[in-house]
Amino acid sequence: MAATIPFSLIRNSSALISPRLFVPFVKAANHNFSKFILPIQSRRLPFSTGATNNEETAAKAAALDADSGAPTIFDKIIHKEIPSSIVYEDEKVLAFRDINPQAPVHVLVIPKFRDGLTQLGKADPRHEEILGQLLYAAKIVAEKEGIVDGFRVVINNGPSACQSVYHLHLHVLGGRQMKWPPG
Repeated sequence: MAATIPFSLIRNSSALISPRLFVPFVKAANHNFSKFILPIQSRRLPFSTGATNNEETAAKAAALDADSGAPTIFDKIIHKEIPSSIVYEDEKVLAFRDINPQAPVHVLVIPKFRDGLTQLGKADPRHEEILGQLLYAAKIVAEKEGIVDGFRVVINNGPSACQSVYHLHLHVLGGRQMKWPPG
């Protein structure tokens, strides 16, 4: 005999318990609850949207201090004040694993000296050399991580692109099939 779960119990509990937990029970009940499953699963959307809104809010807040010259979290990583998992380092570039990876391989590549280069949109002709070194370092990271046959390099520029740290940085992403369009 299959168990039956009243819809009101599912609806009222979904804010506290993941709806995915109920899907096997609904299927096991051998009833057609499919019309109720979609609304329950769609309750997860605010969490995704909330995460996006949090990223947008953080990016807008970070933009307010973008040109203050204050040390960023990346400056603290460069000076070894904050630990990181370093993948590559030379005299001008540092690459380390992202603490919130968006792919199996997600490495940030940064210049060790900002020199006013808080975002790509602030690049001047004097930054040409370091910009090239950052891209070359991204290629070295891809080789070290075994993803040279398929990786993506992303630069978020400004609050509309959700840049949250105003120290130019490249995201090297790989280790999975990338989709298009990306964002």
